[in-house]
Amino acid sequence: MKKKPLILISNDDGITAPGIHTLVKVMRKIGEVVIVAPDGPQSGMGHAITIGNTLRLDRSLAFTEVEAYECSGTPADCVKLAKHHVLKDRRPDLVVSGINHGSNSSISVLYSGTMSAAIEAAIEGLPAIGFSLCDYGHEIDFSHTEEYVELIVRQALEFGIPHGVALNVNFPKKSAEPIAGVKVCRQARAKWEEKFDERLDPRGRSYFWLTGNFVNFDKGDDTDEAALADNYVSVVPCQFDMTASHAIALLNNEWNLNPEAIPVIGSKTAESGAAEG
Repeated sequence: MKKKPLILISNDDGITAPGIHTLVKVMRKIGEVVIVAPDGPQSGMGHAITIGNTLRLDRSLAFTEVEAYECSGTPADCVKLAKHHVLKDRRPDLVVSGINHGSNSSISVLYSGTMSAAIEAAIEGLPAIGFSLCDYGHEIDFSHTEEYVELIVRQALEFGIPHGVALNVNFPKKSAEPIAGVKVCRQARAKWEEKFDERLDPRGRSYFWLTGNFVNFDKGDDTDEAALADNYVSVVPCQFDMTASHAIALLNNEWNLNPEAIPVIGSKTAESGAAEG
């Protein structure tokens, strides 16, 4: 009998969030599940890790049918503790994170705790997928994601994910129309245009609340934003190597990085340059 794959589950919304319960429901159909997730919300933490405080890891009562732990740290902490402590004698066949309450498409991937759990797994050489639903409502229905979560996970287990890559999967908000399908995309070039709303607390002291609007500058039809707008599931392969390879030649060929090229204050070269300016 073929052994069931071992699947590690984490998230950034916390171990009691509805999205992780949906993910666990689907993953239990596929393999053996172990959960290590934050004990509370960690949204927007990016790839933060805990280095100045203690980390606590306790068995969780949020799940009784699977092995589950809640961690006081960040999503990246959760994956690190899972690999080096909880599963120190076992290697997960796949790490899945989510399902996030809200979009992690385009530039949001940099801020996402959901994707940071997946990226941390990729750093550790483990295949990983982060799942997010583009819905910020209070009462979210995740049911339309289940079929596609199962499809993508089974494909990942059968055919593999390239080493050092984590898949960023986003689902469109549930609507009257069924999901149109799945598109493998690139990340759209977009950003959040932030605004800091200054307010006063009851004691008259000012504080700031971050707000803003998402602005998509990318009109390409091959992006995650375009796919989601057309009611497709977007799949973007992500990597943790952030080297801008195209800039290496420019720095090597056009910059002068010899310390002798720095003008010395008081030298004739510096004085003539100042006079010309």
